[in-house]
Amino acid sequence: MMIAIEGCVHGDLDNVYATLLHLQQVERTKIDLLICCGDFQAVRNEKDLESLSVPPKYRAMNSFWKFYSGEKVAPFPTIFIGGNHEASNYLWELYYGGWAAPNIYFLGFAGVVKFGSIRIGGLSGIYKSNHYHLGHFERPLYDSRDIKSVYHVREYDVHKLMQVEEPLDIFVSHDWPLGITDHGDCKALLRDKPYFEEEIQDKSLGSKPAAELLEKLKPPYWFSAHLHCKFAALVQHGDGGPVTKFLALDKCIPGRKFLQIVEVESEPGPYEIQYDEEWLAITHRYNSIFPLTARRSYFGSKQLDLKDSREWVKSKLQSRGSKPFEFVRTVPCYNSSQTGPVSEHNRNPQTEGLLQLLELPYVLDDTNSSVSRVDNDGEDGGIEDEDEIQLPDDDDDDGDD
Repeated sequence: MMIAIEGCVHGDLDNVYATLLHLQQVERTKIDLLICCGDFQAVRNEKDLESLSVPPKYRAMNSFWKFYSGEKVAPFPTIFIGGNHEASNYLWELYYGGWAAPNIYFLGFAGVVKFGSIRIGGLSGIYKSNHYHLGHFERPLYDSRDIKSVYHVREYDVHKLMQVEEPLDIFVSHDWPLGITDHGDCKALLRDKPYFEEEIQDKSLGSKPAAELLEKLKPPYWFSAHLHCKFAALVQHGDGGPVTKFLALDKCIPGRKFLQIVEVESEPGPYEIQYDEEWLAITHRYNSIFPLTARRSYFGSKQLDLKDSREWVKSKLQSRGSKPFEFVRTVPCYNSSQTGPVSEHNRNPQTEGLLQLLELPYVLDDTNSSVSRVDNDGEDGGIEDEDEIQLPDDDDDDGDD
């Protein structure tokens, strides 16, 4: 199976797909899947721009809306995770994962799906310690604080991923696992990004939860983005243990290393995105402790028996099938001339369908979340985005904070 990996998309889907179509023709190969490692920016209309955490002067519609409206169709099945520059209101509709547009699938705030015979897991967002132990308290419309915390990784989502026992083939995160630079050419990295040195030395460059997931899951492949550079590493898990091939890629700009095609061993097709039985069992079992307030919550000791849920989910999928619920537009598109039905429902029908399948309540619009508030002041160190550090000769300012 030939899989294309893209770093930060920053809404530029037209150029990503055009580059891949060109590569496919020149290399005389067939790309089966595109995986995007965050900052996807699934902006459907101008209202969504208000939930995009970038300075207003840098907010732009870019090209996702064309795929959302049906004006264009993604030429390859596409799976993406969220980063720290997203239309967070839309991704919250699809918290559990779902089609953001035809043939473009959001993996959720945390999730696992199957594509053909391979299993792909992912974690959206970036790590900030002062929000990690809180619940998902933010709700659209976001104020100036919530718009910058809604994409911060929460322990609850990591804890669910830590329950995965069956082997994953690929894992995707936006920020890098903490300590990954110890396993690659750190000197070459510092020649390209010398201002990373302090954080590498004090061991704060990267995500601690991602490092814990890497140690637990040990996938053959791990892909990331966020820091806008290409970096490869090999992680040996114990003496004679499995090896994880890590690759981080740049953002979609001409001349930058933002794409890589990898061949992953798999069974013959057909290749299509399907729900993962084990992940749905975890979702079913752990939804009862889904934290939705700003209270601090800890999940390290919460181990729930999955055996009954697994058998129950298996029966459900045997009856219904494993294909995700169909894409439905939930808001008008940027292009006012679009045709076709648009749902005016406040809830995404895909999410409703999945929760009904799992016989779970819909809680994403719960408004009893503002029990206490946590400011973004006093965040732990760490680069929110590589471009937040503007050097005197840096002409690469695209508004990333």
